[in-house]
Amino acid sequence: MENMNILEGDACLITRTPLPAVTVVAMAYVPFQQFGTIYDPEKGLRSGTIFPDLDKPFLGGRGASK
Repeated sequence: MENMNILEGDACLITRTPLPAVTVVAMAYVPFQQFGTIYDPEKGLRSGTIFPDLDKPFLGGRGASK
């Protein structure tokens, strides 16, 4: 199945989709992180994450405008 995360335990197999099967209008949802490729330890330390999908540029500025 496409976009499925498969978690294997000792005697169970759990599949999880990125979003809940049933969603409600006007509710915010954060998808489950899909496990994929990871950075090597050195690049992970430099980037602050081992997950390329979470490696985003910092575009922050000052706090709230006055």
